[in-house]
Formats: sequence, C-alpha cells, structure tokens
Amino acid sequence: MPLPLPGRPRLGQAPFLALLLLLLVGLVRPISFQLPGKARKCLREEIHRDTLVTGEYEIGAPPGSSTGPSANLKITDSAGHILYAKEDATKGKFAFTTEDYDMFEACFESKLPVGTGRMPDQLVILDMKHGVEAKNYEEIAKVEKLKPLEVELRRLEDLSESIVNDFAYMKKREEEMRDTNESTNTRVLYFSIFSMCCLIGLATWQVFYLRRFFKAKKLIE
Repeated sequence: MPLPLPGRPRLGQAPFLALLLLLLVGLVRPISFQLPGKARKCLREEIHRDTLVTGEYEIGAPPGSSTGPSANLKITDSAGHILYAKEDATKGKFAFTTEDYDMFEACFESKLPVGTGRMPDQLVILDMKHGVEAKNYEEIAKVEKLKPLEVELRRLEDLSESIVNDFAYMKKREEEMRDTNESTNTRVLYFSIFSMCCLIGLATWQVFYLRRFFKAKKLIE
C-alpha cells in the first residue's frame, strides 16, 4: 500500500480541513460596545504587511436623546500615522493597505456633553476585516465569471494560503528568537570566561603583592 506523501493531507483529512477552514471563515463577527459620554475607547490589533484592511462602523444615538450620535473615529499605527479619521462619525466605511507588520489602533471618542446627570451611552458597532476576510468575492466572481462552487474554492484557497503565511511568519519569529537566545548565551559565556580570567589574575597579583610585602617586613624569607 503506498504511503501518503509528506506535507499533504490524507484523503480522510481533506474534509476535516475544509470544514475547519469554513468554520474559521464563519467565526468573523462585528464588535459592539458602549461608549460613555466624553470617553475614549480604542481597539488594537496586529496585522501583517501588505494586507488589505476594510471596515464598517455605526454609532447609534443614546436612547432617549434628542440629539444624534456624536463621536470621532481615528485609526493610526504604532508610529502615530493617521490611516483614517472622521469627525462627527455616525456610519461609514474605511479601507487601507498596511505597509509593514505593525500594531494598529482604532479609537472612538465621544463628543456628548456631560451634564449634571449621567449621560446615556452610545452603542458602537465595528466590523473590521483584513486579509482574506476583506476581499469582495462577489466582485471577483462577477469579473472572472466564477460559479458559486469555484468562488468557495477560491476563498478556501486564499484562506489556506493565509494560514500557511501565518505559520511561516511564526516560524521566522521563532528562528529570530532562537538566534537571539543563542547570541545572548554566547555573550554570557564569553563574559563569564572574561570575569573568571580577571578574578584569577587579581588573585595571582594579590598573592605576589602580599608575598613581597611580607618579605619587606621580614615576616617570611
């Protein structure tokens, strides 16, 4: 009986992997939270380089409020570069492509005035996608005239490629950490040897110095 080739899933594993990829695609859900008056809340996420990021947001008016929602939205990277900004945001979309692996931050800042009583909170809904999740496969299907099954296969192919790239990145980071640890261990070893040589040299110098001192005091011959 022929053995399965390394690196390829067995026939019995293929449906399981396909089901796993479908579950991963279906786990994407919008994020919702309450934004108090004159408050600021931020969401952070690490994203790989050259990755398409899209998002939709909606800010609901506080219940019982006569005025509409009022909040500012700003998306920045770790260097403080503004990728998207919107004042008096209520509902909209944004899209950008990352230039490098970085930590990105989306901040919502409420502009509701604070009175004597407690102001009701605003409901913020954010649906942020990146990578395979951000691709519009409906448009791809129209342009390339793909069938529904072919679209799903394209989606699974892109998702599997994204997972492979993530594992490759994790492997690269592990190799970098291993090289750093080995370099640190080598430096510690050399420093320990240098310290031992210094201590041995200092002890030898002390022995000869004390011997000359005792001879000068005629305590020893």
